[in-house]
Amino acid sequence: MEALQDLLDRQTGHAAPELTEAQGTGLRCLACGHRCLIHEGKRGVCRVRFVRDGELVVPDGYVAGLAIDPIEKKPFFHVLPGSNALSFGMLGCDLHCSYCQNWDTSQTLRDVDAQSLPRSISARQVVDLALERGTPVVVSTYNEPLITAEWSHRIFELAKAEGLLTGFVSNGNATPEVLDYLRPVTDLYKIDLKGFRDKSYRQLGCPLQNILDGITGVFERGFWLEVVTLVVPGFNDSDDELSAIAEFLAGLSVAIPWHVTAFHPDYKMTDPPATPVATLIRAREIGKQAGLHHVYLGNVRGQAPGAEDSYCHACGHELVRRVGYGVHVTGLDHDKCAACGTVFPGVFTC
Repeated sequence: MEALQDLLDRQTGHAAPELTEAQGTGLRCLACGHRCLIHEGKRGVCRVRFVRDGELVVPDGYVAGLAIDPIEKKPFFHVLPGSNALSFGMLGCDLHCSYCQNWDTSQTLRDVDAQSLPRSISARQVVDLALERGTPVVVSTYNEPLITAEWSHRIFELAKAEGLLTGFVSNGNATPEVLDYLRPVTDLYKIDLKGFRDKSYRQLGCPLQNILDGITGVFERGFWLEVVTLVVPGFNDSDDELSAIAEFLAGLSVAIPWHVTAFHPDYKMTDPPATPVATLIRAREIGKQAGLHHVYLGNVRGQAPGAEDSYCHACGHELVRRVGYGVHVTGLDHDKCAACGTVFPGVFTC
């Protein structure tokens, strides 16, 4: 059987000029915060972007995951509530989180136990599938989409021409160059903020500041931004760390939705117990105290009544009721509270 790396090396195209910079005898890749300087025959940290015959080569023309999901699963709670999204992903990642819940795709080139394989498909076929299934949103997810930015860009160009929304589900280790490249064709951006300690982030594969700069860059460029923190007992669940995250987000905008979600033992991190619901409720209270208007619990379907729902921050009227992926729009009039007329931040039209 052909080695996976060899197979992937044939499913490639050329890097966008905006994401490549010549430097000495190598090429600087600008797709993620590592900014790898790659020489002939060598690979970046992600292992899927490499230099061949003097050109930066990048993934193209395949998916390793393709599914239709509730938009709330991404999670985007302030985007077309109750709708579906066509999710696609490739292989590889620029980080190596020991608790990755998509490790079978993200860590395929680092872990022999990962078994995901590529399936050839065209960008046009991906968009046509979204149109056939009536999904108003197309999302790049499952692995880290920044390292396959050109492929997402091609799909998103076609999707936007058809009136669809487009989005990234990302670790946020972005560069200004890649965000500028993506912004014209990308509407939505979800980022995992995995903690607020540099030491912990370096264990995952990058400095904390890269992620904070990425979140700030996404917000400043006008993507619709939602942020997720997987709360892991003993790793990032202290009041101090949760407060630092909430205060950072509130410093950008109190309207940014913050999802605090439950960890369950996975991949290589099997020692910590699953996150108690009480810990998530405490995290939600911390977020509210920091001034955030919209803080949601995740991965605890129905265990904290009201904590998955959306409310008007001005009058407290219920706007959207959720139990897991069961969604009922109860008090939202397009993008406004039906009771007081206050605008509910988000994206509610394609």
